[in-house]
This record gives sequence, structure tokens and C-alpha cells, in this order.
Amino acid sequence: GPALEARDVLSVLKREPDAPEDLAQRATRLAGTILDMAGVVAEGEGPEKARQVLEDGRAWRKFQAICQAQGGLRDPPVARHTHPVLAEREGRVDRIDNRRLARVAKLAGAPEDPEAGVLLATRLGDQVAPGDVLFTVHAGNPGELDYALTYVEGEPPVFDIR
Repeated sequence: GPALEARDVLSVLKREPDAPEDLAQRATRLAGTILDMAGVVAEGEGPEKARQVLEDGRAWRKFQAICQAQGGLRDPPVARHTHPVLAEREGRVDRIDNRRLARVAKLAGAPEDPEAGVLLATRLGDQVAPGDVLFTVHAGNPGELDYALTYVEGEPPVFDIR
């Protein structure tokens, strides 16, 4: 959902220890390509320049300035209702059904409700044990949380664990 995605972006910009590194890599690769295409840096140096701007805090400071110019930075909303979906067996996450995961988020109220969505705790290739959190469903109200969890329980697993 939008608020969960915003929290990930903010954690990357702030360089928090638990920030999703894959998001940082994609962002710096895209920004680097733009820098290369614009001729701001020598061809091929864009991704490294973008990484430097992120790591030294300039990206975070610029984001704060942009937000300030538009009325100020606000914290993304937090869902009032959450529920973790747990691994039922031990193994390696072999496949994640993104369509089903998107459906879970939609049933929870995303994207209309900015605080609703799905927060992944486990990635493809991770080793899990019974009871490990695979993902957490976030919803603005208990009814939508129930819709999403009923879907999770009534369908084939979102995560294939082998």
C-alpha cells in the first residue's frame, strides 16, 4: 500500500539499517541512467554518482527541501489493524505469487486506503521455519483485514516453501 511503500522510500533516503537494499539499488541505477542520459556525468558514471548522493545524505536533504516547499514532510499513516501471515513449514521460499499478494493488499483496502497493504518480511530464496512471519497484512478497519485473511486462508499459499 502507499504508506508502506512511502516508509520504504523514507528508510532508503535516511539510510536506515533495515532499509530495503534492493530498492536502493534500483533507485540509484535509475537515477544513474538519468544522470548519464542528461550528460551530467561521464558516460557510465551515473549509478556511482547517484549512490554517492544517497550515501552522503544529499538525497535525503533534497527530499526534505522539496517536501518543505510543498507544505512540509508528514509521516505516512499507520494501519490500525495488522495481522502476520506465518510459515506453516520449514524450507526455502521457492516462489511468491505476486498476483495473489496484490489481491490480498487490495482486499485489505489498498490503494484507496493509504495505510492498507502488505509488508513482506520474507524474500524469495529465504530459509524459513514454522511460525516465521512471511508477510503482514495492514488494514484500516477489521472488516477489510478479515476479507484479506479469509482470502489468504481459502486459496493456495501465496508463498511456496520447499
